[in-house]
Amino acid sequence: MASGPLSSLQLRILSAAVMLPVGVGAAWIGGIAFNALIVLAGVAMLWEWWRFPRPAATTQAVTQPAAWTRGPLWMLLGLIYVVLPCAALIWLRQTPEIGRHIVFWLLCAVWATDTGAYFAGRTIGGPKLIPRISPNKTWAGLLGGMVSAGIAGGLVASIDPAMPALTLAALAALVAVVAQAGDFTESAVKRYFGAKDSSQLIPGHGGVLDRMDGLLFAAPFIAAWDLLSGRMLWG
Repeated sequence: MASGPLSSLQLRILSAAVMLPVGVGAAWIGGIAFNALIVLAGVAMLWEWWRFPRPAATTQAVTQPAAWTRGPLWMLLGLIYVVLPCAALIWLRQTPEIGRHIVFWLLCAVWATDTGAYFAGRTIGGPKLIPRISPNKTWAGLLGGMVSAGIAGGLVASIDPAMPALTLAALAALVAVVAQAGDFTESAVKRYFGAKDSSQLIPGHGGVLDRMDGLLFAAPFIAAWDLLSGRMLWG
């Protein structure tokens, strides 16, 4: 008996089953493998950013996009928005001896933010954060994301006895706020252009920007914090 087309949830699970080991494996190996993956993701995100103002990328725009979104300034903003976080990730991964742990800590904090915010928002509900930009996100989701990120950050940090687990747990909770700000930023861009997703590159998930929006803010935030702390953040 022939099976029907995959549901949206099945597509999401299948895509995640492919992406997760690739991402984790590249982060573990580091070097060329990690750098190549980040560059590939960066190129995909720049392409998605470039196509936002194009009619084919949108559904029904809320307003007529301004002329500047089709010129050099829009591309300059895209370069800053995408290239800076990609460079931050590569720089963090190259930290001697503990670069792998730093990247895993950051990834787990961002992933835990998304998971905690999703389940807390759906379970508790309550007042919306910024309904005009993202109607489904709530204050409960924000707090749930912070708690989840704090727990995940503390657990990952505790794997290495040299890393200050309590400090990094608190910092992970702050990363959750930054990551959700990144989520809102991309949502605002999509809403402005009337786009549901940044693209359909990832079946069931939308585009690369849709999956990386929180990390795009979190990576440069942690890189800057690391620099300002004199690279003493990790123990």
